[in-house]
Amino acid sequence: MGMFYRTWRIIRLKTQKLPPTPVLWLCWCHCHTGPDVVLQLNERRGAVNDQVTKRHKKERSPCQPVLDHFDQQYNQELGNLWTSARAVLLDPRSWQYGVMLNRFSTVTDITQILQSQGFSNLLPQTDVSTLLYNGPSMVSNSKHQAGEDFLLPPHYISKCPPNVSHPQPDSTSRTLGQDLQSEPSLTLPHPSLQCYIHPYPLRFPSQAHRPGQLKQYYLLNAASLLPVLALQVRDGEKVLDLCSAPGGKALAIMQCATPALLCCNEPDPHRRDWLTKTLESFLPHSLNRRVIVSAQDGQSFGPSEAGTYDKVLVDAPCSNDRSWLYSCSSQQGEQRLKERGRLPALQAQLIRSALSVVRPGGVVVYSTCTLSSSENYSVVETVLNGCPEAEPEDLWEEIAVPLSKYFAFSPAHPGHGGETLHKPSLQPQNGNVSSYRHRLGILVVPQPGKTWGPMFLSRIRRRK
Repeated sequence: MGMFYRTWRIIRLKTQKLPPTPVLWLCWCHCHTGPDVVLQLNERRGAVNDQVTKRHKKERSPCQPVLDHFDQQYNQELGNLWTSARAVLLDPRSWQYGVMLNRFSTVTDITQILQSQGFSNLLPQTDVSTLLYNGPSMVSNSKHQAGEDFLLPPHYISKCPPNVSHPQPDSTSRTLGQDLQSEPSLTLPHPSLQCYIHPYPLRFPSQAHRPGQLKQYYLLNAASLLPVLALQVRDGEKVLDLCSAPGGKALAIMQCATPALLCCNEPDPHRRDWLTKTLESFLPHSLNRRVIVSAQDGQSFGPSEAGTYDKVLVDAPCSNDRSWLYSCSSQQGEQRLKERGRLPALQAQLIRSALSVVRPGGVVVYSTCTLSSSENYSVVETVLNGCPEAEPEDLWEEIAVPLSKYFAFSPAHPGHGGETLHKPSLQPQNGNVSSYRHRLGILVVPQPGKTWGPMFLSRIRRRK
């Protein structure tokens, strides 16, 4: 890794001297077959030459107890769709990665480099117009840069400044929001959510921390942007990211708009430290009073903040299928499976907490990175059955249809073991079961050539 970061710094310093179509330090992962090929740039006699070397990475073995459990559950819930999803999850070399650009960075060459390597913008202006809700476009054609891998080695990231660090749990964003009314207007780049993807599993290099400079891009599973699109954040709104670490979705929110307040909540101290370092690496100091980090228990978020927020994102703790499948030991995998049954109750309470702090007419988006119906549709059903003020919104036409070119969505939620829905307004009408299921949420299922996900998302509006 040390060689990689040194090489990347050389490339950054030599950018203007490279030919019009530069070659980056890239990792090519052949889909399903072949070893990783690493393209390294080395300087020789004052010129940059390309040297191709092959590195055979050690194959990761799946955790058998977890795989057996997934086979039993997902064969029943997903049917034939699980067969192809299973093949993708068992082949990490086929996984694709997105490059989300950071609009607050000032360097302008990353877009050209990405395009020269065959990357394309996942969200061009013409494609996202249907994803917006009576507001200005979140995406522009202007060139903003980006930067960073979501797995950040701590020694590459500087400490968060004192005025960005964790507020006391009893401090409320309502007070902060009132203070922001007197804050001078900021001059910031135009909101622009840009994520570049490649049709093959081509890895763009992660970027080291650069003292005094913001990172230019963030590497992520592109499906994790869908909950942020569903949230439809606008300039001037107050937004709560209830389970914020490691911070990727908070960064995406800040690419979409400039909210009056973004409260990033994370109760776990180690994950909270990771979160604050991520924010410090991507956001300018001028946003320190608008983007804060909170340490409250998300299940009982501050009662004094009832009705404070316009939008709340609940990217809940879940049985992360990709991670769990590669548990470091069978013992760890079995322990995780024992804990899995307790997750739905936690997830439901997080949604209830979010509904209590969103204003009437405001929106809560719930998301997970698991295929498990019991943590997705069933959790949403449970909350809706007990919250008469909550109304789900269909995301199929808004998100699934326009983005089906890039993502594989489960066509409709198969039968599951959730509760019987008692709310008459949510019962299937005219026999349209599919429409009813889509109102509960949409599910991205990894498939060959579209390896993004798993990602479930559901949008719930609090009635006025």
